[in-house]
Amino acid sequence: MSQQSHKSRFRARLLRPKQPGEVAGWAFIVLPLQASATLPRRGRTTVAVTMDGHGFEALLEPDGHKSHWMRIDERDLACAGAMIGREAQFEISALQQEPEPAMPSDLAEALAAAPEALATWEATTTVARIDWVHWIVSAKQSRTRTKRIGDACEMLASGKKRVCCFDPSGFYSKAFSAPQADD
Repeated sequence: MSQQSHKSRFRARLLRPKQPGEVAGWAFIVLPLQASATLPRRGRTTVAVTMDGHGFEALLEPDGHKSHWMRIDERDLACAGAMIGREAQFEISALQQEPEPAMPSDLAEALAAAPEALATWEATTTVARIDWVHWIVSAKQSRTRTKRIGDACEMLASGKKRVCCFDPSGFYSKAFSAPQADD
């Protein structure tokens, strides 16, 4: 994928998440505000990353404070020779074209059962689909997720191409945040 010409360079300390979930060994950083401000959007954004000379792509998540945070998998940490708790040198640039979001299987099943919704889904932009998926997967409870999938199908079937009432940055609702660091 091609990248925008603007690149941000900064140093950041690699943090260990307090609750790593099912996969241990990953780290994260919170981008400096000035680096995040150069990105095309406050919501989920895919970037080309160089960390201590090792290149990879990453999906930045909004942190709810007009910045982003980045998950760094164990493999990329090892390839860069980076260690949790130490600083690393980063260079990031937004991709000119966002890759398609991974389609959650429950959303795919619901869209397959609703041809009108699927037709609108297919007529939306990649960025709109990223926001739809983000809205659905950001639900904290399975009941909320199920309701959002139903609502998404209804909105899409009625011709809405953008999810309404969703702040993809989390700034106005404070819905998103970076993981808590394990001190």
